[in-house]
Order: sequence, then C-alpha cells, then structure tokens
Amino acid sequence: MTTRHPQATPRSRGYSALGVRVEAAALAPGLYVVATPIGNLGDVSLRALATLAAADAILAEDTRVTHRLLDRYDIAAPLVAYHEHNAAEVRPRILARLAAGEALALVSDAGTPLVSDPGYKLVVDAAAAGAAVFALPGPCAAIAALTTAALPTDRFFFEGFLPAKSAARRERIAALASIPATLVFYESPGRLADALADLAAGLGPRPAAVARELTKLHEETRRATLIALAAHYAAVDAPKGEIVVVVGPPAPAVRPAAETLDAMILDALAELSVKDAAAAVAVEAGLPRREVYARALRLVGTRR
Repeated sequence: MTTRHPQATPRSRGYSALGVRVEAAALAPGLYVVATPIGNLGDVSLRALATLAAADAILAEDTRVTHRLLDRYDIAAPLVAYHEHNAAEVRPRILARLAAGEALALVSDAGTPLVSDPGYKLVVDAAAAGAAVFALPGPCAAIAALTTAALPTDRFFFEGFLPAKSAARRERIAALASIPATLVFYESPGRLADALADLAAGLGPRPAAVARELTKLHEETRRATLIALAAHYAAVDAPKGEIVVVVGPPAPAVRPAAETLDAMILDALAELSVKDAAAAVAVEAGLPRREVYARALRLVGTRR
C-alpha cells in the first residue's frame, strides 16, 4: 500500500499595490541588491516589489523590519537573516544557493544595501564566484539629505559614520577638511551634539544641514552654520530618528583682510574655546593654525 503525501501548496509569487494583485515574473538566477524605503513605505519601486515577490529568498538585515514592508504589499517570500553578526556563518550557504541557480534578494533595514549597511563582502564573494549581481536602485538617506540641504551637489563625499570617540573623530575630521566637496555623514541621535561640536571645531563656520526622519511624519531639515548647529543641539535634548549631517565644501583659499579675520575669530570665540576657535577659523580661512591661534590670543587679551 502506497501512502500519498499531499504536496505543499506553492507560495504566491506576487504582490498587491493600489488594490491590484500582480503576479511577478520569474527571475534570472543571481543576487539582487534591492533598495527599500527609508521611512515612507510608499517609496518603493514596482520593480523592487516584483523582485522581492519572485525571489527564492530575501536576505534581510532585520527580518522584523523587512516583514513590515512585505506585509504592506502582501509578499510571501521567505526571509533569511543576514547581518554583520552572522555574515561569516551564513554567507557560504548563500553562495551555495546562488551556485545552485537561485535568485536571492538582498535588502537592508532601510535604503540602499551596502551604503553603511551589510552586504559588501557578499557582493564581492558572489561576483568572484561568477554569480550575476543586479542593482535595483531606489531610496538612499544620504542622497535624500543632499538634495534638500541647499548645499552644492555637483561634487560630494560620503563619509558614513564618524568614529564614536572624540579624539578619533577629530582626527578623521581633520583628514576630511581639505576635500573640495560637500561632506555627507550619518550620525546617531545620542552622538549628534558631540559630533557637531567636533565638526565645528575642525571645519569652522561652514554652512551645513541636519536632516532628520527623512520621508517620515516628523521630517525636519535644519540649516545653519556648523557653529550655530553645534550650539543648538548642545542646548536641546537628543533628537529622535535617523540623522544625516551635510556640510558645505571649504571656501576658496583667499586670505581674508585683517579686519575680516578678526571678525571670524570673534564669531568663533562666541561659541568655542580659543584653541578650538583658532583651529576652526584656520581651516575656514586657509591659514596656518599657529598664526590664527596667536591672533586669537591677542584678541582675547585686548578684551580683558
């Protein structure tokens, strides 16, 4: 006597959007790097939805976060946790699945994978193994902040997160000071005030913007000089949400007149110590720090 086991019902490989159910077409084998919303779940492309629905599995940084997106669009693809803590263990299994001809989608919690998010080593290894790697472009917090900061966009440098400790952070800021481009940073709420203080000390009164909760209900972009922004966030509670800091490029190196230099120093001294004010103005004016420091000491002496 033969016992017949019922076959598992094949999962739906479709998605629902705007009240319409769409069946996704089969995918070619390979790794699909899929950008997902940074806040507003409406900011997802139709191609991204179709790819997530048709994938053999979705590699997610945090499966709970990705579940919210899949639930919104009624996508039933299986999820596999892939993040910095388990990557070394899970990556060989992913590569084996790619070698077997599967189509796998890689997502981060928000935005474009690999941009300050896990995935770089997986893409390197997948490409080295001969697997096809496809890009599905879309939301990115760095680009969203850059487009709303009202700062030059023709050339920019994405730094990501600065070091957590002040000494290392200031050293890194000094290395970035001469880059002739707008600088883009990610920062955590708890470190924002300290990071802005170090940026002001190292880069001076450059124009800057702090973009918070982009695409979400409480989206906010605050624009001012670094010195003013540092003073503001030092005086308020740590803000909530995801934060991007955008800093304008250095001004062309034109030696300011003596009266202008003194005004710059006095302006910086209103918020910073003599040492930090001198460092900030030296960067802004393109002058030797020792020269500006000596001038700042003279100005402080004349005010006593």
